[in-house]
Amino acid sequence: MKCVILAAGEGKRMHPLTYTRPKVMLPIANRPIIEWNLINAIKAGITEFIFIVSYKSEMVRNYFKDGSKWKVNIEYVNQGKPQGTGHAIGIVESFVDDFLVLCGDTIFGENDIKKMMQTPNSMGLYQVDKPEEYGIVDTEKGRVIKIYEKMEKPFTNLINAGIYNFDKSIFKYIKNTKKSQRGEYEITDSINMMAKQKEIISIKIQKWRDVVYPWHLLDANKEILNKLNKKTEGVIEKNTTIKGPVFVGKDTQIMSGTYIEGPVYIGENCKIGPNCYIRPFTSIGNNCHVGNASEIKNSIIMNNSNAPHQNYVGDSIIGENCNLGSGTKVANLKLNKTNIQVTLNGKKIQTGRRKIGVIMGDNVQTGINSMMNVGTMIGNDVAVGPGAFTSGEIKPKSKII
Repeated sequence: MKCVILAAGEGKRMHPLTYTRPKVMLPIANRPIIEWNLINAIKAGITEFIFIVSYKSEMVRNYFKDGSKWKVNIEYVNQGKPQGTGHAIGIVESFVDDFLVLCGDTIFGENDIKKMMQTPNSMGLYQVDKPEEYGIVDTEKGRVIKIYEKMEKPFTNLINAGIYNFDKSIFKYIKNTKKSQRGEYEITDSINMMAKQKEIISIKIQKWRDVVYPWHLLDANKEILNKLNKKTEGVIEKNTTIKGPVFVGKDTQIMSGTYIEGPVYIGENCKIGPNCYIRPFTSIGNNCHVGNASEIKNSIIMNNSNAPHQNYVGDSIIGENCNLGSGTKVANLKLNKTNIQVTLNGKKIQTGRRKIGVIMGDNVQTGINSMMNVGTMIGNDVAVGPGAFTSGEIKPKSKII
């Protein structure tokens, strides 16, 4: 059985992080989201994959290549202009017979993938607390009756999880699917047509992690790091303290005076310390520097980025190739300790979180003693001058002086 992974979308709700990469390539515990699906699908017994790509597809292709690193075969089909999930699945008709479909920006468990593989013409469902944010599914005696998109008052907590097992009959319904109000060909519309004529088995899955907004990456990162095993491939100097599960990558140096509380993942060729503090649920990419008197807490720092001198970064995501000037600080908690609202793509959004710092795109440089307010969204290639105070939404290539 082949596995088709949908990886074509940009993910605009993930701005500013997806200005420079497709959503599926955002890192969680130092691996792209889509890689976690690949790993779990391989564990379930799949060896043949098709990645449907489009937006900045070269990043996916360059990372995964032909799949030989994972001892599997990966092929690529370019969707061109994204026209919806129905259109994306429809373009692989000549490449598959019975096949599995996974949404590349949602992480599924190994056992659930295996269960779906064993159930022809099936659809995965998951129970959530806020079903109004998703497509809910009406079922009867283990069959899918109909999918409803984002109801204000849902009658069930079961949602469409984004994992399917199809045979070639699905393509007949995709060809008869019309564009939705969003102007896209939705696979849910195709499934609704199919369900009227053919049995679609509903499978309740147990493990499911969706990432819609940037701060959801922190939740997923925490979940995966909670299963981290301690391992050291780098060099740890004397007079350091490492508590709990901490992964230290190859050629990484943990310098004297550093205090690390796991679970923490540190990539390859990093310089950590001297005299810095890294707190739980932090992932640090490759070629990074966290230096003297800097503190990192519950954050994701991507490859080639630095917090080298007297920096505080909490509950934040720092993109690639960023450098925080000496004394740059990030606020992550309001004085009244209420939930934080952010501005994303010009709209106010409630995060539901009391603590969130900065979401920073790639190639951002900050000057000495600059400050970032809670929930600041900074686009790529932004320069923040010495002593500058940032808040709200800052568009790419801006200069804050």
